[in-house]
Amino acid sequence: MNATDPKQIEPDWAEVDRIIENSLREDAPGGDVTTNVLFSPEETGTGIFRSKSPGVLAGLKVAQRVFQKLDDRVHFSAMQEDGTHLAAHTVIAEVNCRTRALLTGERIALNLMQRMSGIATLTAQYVDAVKGLPTLILDTRKTAPGLRVLDKYAVRLGGGTNHRLTLSDLAMIKDNHIRLAGGVWAAVRRIRAQAPAGLRIEVECANLDQVHEAIEAGADIIMLDNMPTSMMREAVHFINKRAQTEASGNIGLETVRAAAETGVDFISIGRLTHSAPALDISMKIA
Repeated sequence: MNATDPKQIEPDWAEVDRIIENSLREDAPGGDVTTNVLFSPEETGTGIFRSKSPGVLAGLKVAQRVFQKLDDRVHFSAMQEDGTHLAAHTVIAEVNCRTRALLTGERIALNLMQRMSGIATLTAQYVDAVKGLPTLILDTRKTAPGLRVLDKYAVRLGGGTNHRLTLSDLAMIKDNHIRLAGGVWAAVRRIRAQAPAGLRIEVECANLDQVHEAIEAGADIIMLDNMPTSMMREAVHFINKRAQTEASGNIGLETVRAAAETGVDFISIGRLTHSAPALDISMKIA
């Protein structure tokens, strides 16, 4: 897990640029035929981005880079900052550039900013639900293919904490690993014997017997998967800080605080990135 530090909020911008370039190739492989016929190369225009519903803004810097890819003379004026809690009908930014760039980049900029803002908004709701407790809200790898760096950036902007970015960052032993490896103990000990020094091991446990086995095997993090709160509380008491604890599995806004009150260190929420509703943002020509 990577704690959310302001210095660590920024994403890998080279990777973001690759996402934007791929999106432009996908959306306009032969150019924007409508816009290119209607407007000359030197015509300019101004677009105004506005939130149509309340939420947390994320992806404004990404939208800016979309237009910079299309027009090296773009003038982008941000009225808000990523991470800002927006009221409905708030003006977010104005972009002035060649009309061809403005209209060609519109949908990609909106798609990315709406998705990211939706993720940040939902994350902020979960973070607010456990306010005052030490539990951190984590994301998962349930991200849109090709957009993980943006999805996880949006979680950070919403006040959440990133779980592992890739399969290379942490050894996480899940139910299928356990079945194939012959049990929790066998899986943990095999990884501990062969993995690089310092690699942390997390074990997904569905019951207290597996929790006991994971502790005995020396796991660093124990995921309490789909456990009722009473069982989670018992597990946390048994673990007694010998490993970090993570609650996971169908935890909604109405139940997340109760899960946090069991004393777990983390709560991971797949919904943050796999089904957050997009924030309604528009771009209109001034």
